[in-house]
Amino acid sequence: MSAAKAAQPLHRVLVVDDDADIVEMLEYNLNKEGYEVRTATDGRKAIEIARTYLPELVLLDIMMPHLDGIETGRQLRDIAELRQTYILYLTARSEEYSEVAAFDVGADDYITKPIKPRALMSRINALFRREAQKADPGEQITIADLLINRKNYSVSQNDKSIILPKKEFELLFFLAQHPNKVCSREELLQKIWGPTSTYSNAQ
Repeated sequence: MSAAKAAQPLHRVLVVDDDADIVEMLEYNLNKEGYEVRTATDGRKAIEIARTYLPELVLLDIMMPHLDGIETGRQLRDIAELRQTYILYLTARSEEYSEVAAFDVGADDYITKPIKPRALMSRINALFRREAQKADPGEQITIADLLINRKNYSVSQNDKSIILPKKEFELLFFLAQHPNKVCSREELLQKIWGPTSTYSNAQ
């Protein structure tokens, strides 16, 4: 690990997969990149760990015992402290309905196996770089009685808190920044999900 990476605060990552070889490979590569890693082999255990570990990123398989990845993702999003956590699905399921189901429960990306470790690490690093670039402590937008604060990803209306998943917040913030602009679907996908997301290339 480089000295620069070692000096940075560690991002917390939870790896969830019932394939021990994949878990070991992901844990090795994430540690090498300077991430703090916890692992789980099924959805129930993942939720148990996530409640206290509060990961910033979850790498999640779909086909698992006890609780599949889609329901696991849904339950993770129901935990208030994890509403802003990134969820990336890493799965052998390539059919469209599985991908749609994943994004419906709040996925940030969907990657089909086999996993290419270097490409995946680049994708994850880019995700956190974009997050760091967007972090501006004084950045907030007020529209009538709606307050959107990017510092803590909070939204409130008439002093009542509105909880949004990370991508929905980013979409709202982007649109609020450009109130008189008509944005195409392609532009929104590029701005919010990024050029490398498989979702931005969905038909």
